Amino acid sequence: MTDTAVNAEAQAPIFQIQRVYLKEASLEQPNSPGILLDQQQPSVDIQLGVEATPVAEGVFEVCVTATVHTKIGDKTVFLVECKQGGIFEIRNLPDDQMGPIMGIACPQIVYPYLRGNVADLINRAGFPPVHMAEINFQAMFEAQQAQQASSLAQ
Repeated sequence: MTDTAVNAEAQAPIFQIQRVYLKEASLEQPNSPGILLDQQQPSVDIQLGVEATPVAEGVFEVCVTATVHTKIGDKTVFLVECKQGGIFEIRNLPDDQMGPIMGIACPQIVYPYLRGNVADLINRAGFPPVHMAEINFQAMFEAQQAQQASSLAQ
C-alpha cells in the first residue's frame, strides 16, 4: 500500500454503534390504588429530549429521554421517566456533520428501544401501553437549531 492509500484509509469516516442500553427508568403511581378505580379517561402528556456527550476521543453517548405523565383532573395516574442511551464511535467526519449525526441519526437508532421500554414499563405497572409515535428527529433538530439561532440573534 502506498502512503496515500494508508492515509486515505486512516481518514475514512467511521460511524459505529458500540452499545444501546437502558440508562434510567422510573415509575410512580402516587395516587394508587384509589385512582385505579376512577373510570375517567386520563390525559397523557409525553415530553422528549435528546442529549449528546463526548465519552472519549471519537466516542459519544447519545441519550433520548421520555417523560410520560398521565392525569385524571389534577391527580397523577402514573408518571414514567425513561432514558435510553447509545454509545457511538464517530470519527473523521466534518464538524458541520457532527450536529446532524448526533441530533438526528443517533436518536433515530436509540428511540425504538426507548419506545419499547416505556411501553413495557407501563404495561408491567398494570396499565394499557402508551404508544409513543414515530418522531421526525430531523424536524426536531432543525427546530432546535432555529431556536438557538434566534436566541443568539437577540
